Amino acid sequence: MNEKITVENVNVPGQTTNVDAAKYTTMHDAMMKVMGADPMTAKDIKEAAKLHLPDDLFPAGATSGWWAKTVQLDLEAKGTLIRHTTKPLSWSRP
Repeated sequence: MNEKITVENVNVPGQTTNVDAAKYTTMHDAMMKVMGADPMTAKDIKEAAKLHLPDDLFPAGATSGWWAKTVQLDLEAKGTLIRHTTKPLSWSRP
């Protein structure tokens, strides 16, 4: 059985979900490599992070969009990412 990690969702305060720790950590690390103080859209984050994902966990980037969103919502809930009210929405590190 795969190791799990508990994540939060900024849109549902107080609710947590357990997800695959290896995929979460890998996507988290990839996102932190590409994100900085300049706002990025969800599409930009996903495409930039995809370049740092190993094929054994994300073959040809499979499911990377779902994982990028899961990590983004968790990091936003924890205050590690800031949501900007742009159109389209964008995020940055504080």
